[in-house]
Amino acid sequence: MIEIAIPGFGHLALEVLVCDFNGTLARDGKLLTGVSGRLLRLARSLRVQVVTADTFGTARRELRTVPAEIVVIGTEHQAEAKLEIVRGHGVQRVAAIGNGRNDRLMLAEAALGIGVLGEEGLAGDALAGSDAAVRDIRDALDLLLKPQRLVATLRS
Repeated sequence: MIEIAIPGFGHLALEVLVCDFNGTLARDGKLLTGVSGRLLRLARSLRVQVVTADTFGTARRELRTVPAEIVVIGTEHQAEAKLEIVRGHGVQRVAAIGNGRNDRLMLAEAALGIGVLGEEGLAGDALAGSDAAVRDIRDALDLLLKPQRLVATLRS
């Protein structure tokens, strides 16, 4: 568990990290450099779940060294499927990270939603549903690894 008290935002008691794969953790089906090590460190404190339509068919291979549950969803109603996964964990326990329009609902409903403006961009709807937005997935994961950064961003 990661506990963070953020003045004006609230107290977070995070137990689950739900991440999108393509566009967030990976580009063109390949895990981005530096992601696996950060996920390994986060897996000591959080249950890590990667939700993907697995467009390139590479998610399991790319994440083979990471203690993460991989959930492959269909190509229809992806936003709703991701939202149901977050709700299934109990939204107050979940940090969600994504970049696409299909991530907008999970980002908005999770206790903490982080939008990633990577090379594929960040959908406006996903940005609107995010509590914080960062330029890179490594920055997003570092917010959880170094929670004082998150406090500095979200406090009022």
